[in-house]
Amino acid sequence: MSVQLTHSIDLVRVYGRSQCRRAFEIRDFLSRSVVHYSWTAVDTDLACTDLFGLPLAQADLPIVDLPDGTRLYSPSVAEIARRLGWVNAPKLAEYDLTIYGAGPAGLSAAVYAASEGLSVAVLEREAVGGQAGYSSLIENYLGFPGGISGGELAERARQQAVTFGAELLQMRDGLQARFIDGRVHTTLSDGTTIVSCATVCATGVEWRRLGLEYEDTYIGRGLFYGAGTSEAPTCDELDVYVVGGGNSAGQAAMNLSAYARRVTMLVRGTSLASTLSTYLAERVVEQPNIAIRTNTRVVGLDGDNGLAAIHLEDTRTGEKETATTERLFVCIGGDPATEWAEGTKTVRDSHGFLVTGPDLDTTSPSTPWPLQRDPFYLETSIPGSFAAGDVRRNSVKRVASAVGEGAMAVTFVHRYLATT
Repeated sequence: MSVQLTHSIDLVRVYGRSQCRRAFEIRDFLSRSVVHYSWTAVDTDLACTDLFGLPLAQADLPIVDLPDGTRLYSPSVAEIARRLGWVNAPKLAEYDLTIYGAGPAGLSAAVYAASEGLSVAVLEREAVGGQAGYSSLIENYLGFPGGISGGELAERARQQAVTFGAELLQMRDGLQARFIDGRVHTTLSDGTTIVSCATVCATGVEWRRLGLEYEDTYIGRGLFYGAGTSEAPTCDELDVYVVGGGNSAGQAAMNLSAYARRVTMLVRGTSLASTLSTYLAERVVEQPNIAIRTNTRVVGLDGDNGLAAIHLEDTRTGEKETATTERLFVCIGGDPATEWAEGTKTVRDSHGFLVTGPDLDTTSPSTPWPLQRDPFYLETSIPGSFAAGDVRRNSVKRVASAVGEGAMAVTFVHRYLATT
């Protein structure tokens, strides 16, 4: 059976200013969703008038032209998803299993659960793929000797899950979860309520910020998180910087080096050896237009209309300097996306990760475990509510591990359903 690696959508055309956060969000969403699109930077009144007959101030950029001829002015990502037909209402009043998050763990759980006859709904607040969707090339995932982008891997998994009957409810964010009479009632951001017998939380992690003053000001305007899959082509002949020393930073550097004049990796530690896979470290070191600066951190951002410079500090001497650049990519890990657990009895650790299975201390008054049996492996402190992937405490932060945990969670979902 052949696999179609896109959503089978003809070219989407995107127009906008180079240093525009909303335009970046649109490019990023389309790229992670494996949608073919073209990008045209419109930065002068002359260019804008030639294209739209209006100066920049009146054109309401960014503008998105859809394949059916519809033109959207300054649309949100959610509006684009709706116009493309990706936002649907739940088909059932109640599901056997609801999965939160359509990253590798969530998609894996969806494939195995749906293929084994369970009614499944997958809720995803943004693009399918999770943090893995930002990866330009995953080379150490089993079965892909030539590597595969995170977006393509996620799209294959999405199609597989849907083929087996899983429902993907995209642009749906769960605001509140209530556990009533052995069912989970989740209120979504649009007011819809989803009811299910069991759940798998696979919400993953969100990119960790630098924690700098004015950081929000530059997001999408020269400052980006992740491997820069959508932004690499805009870095032609630029000097760009990547913060981080892990695999995501190494992948970002390699991806950007195909476009940028020079890529500089900024690493807080003394070397790459302890944080980067050997195969990737060797490639980074051998790439002629990649430079590695250890013992260095970013302490400030500068620029008027967008990022123009970054301030650096030597972590050993405290010496500071300023580097001119229009692109900074931050790949320093992530924090768990578990804000939804506020107000519930779901146990999290001090960093916000979900505590599961044998890590739960059911003898402690702070762990409200109501059953005589011990929690199943991957089960949270709420019976029938499981966690898989990066969101779980002590998980291995790898795509293959997340996929494995997603499949494993379904095994325990079956055990739980058999006892209720």
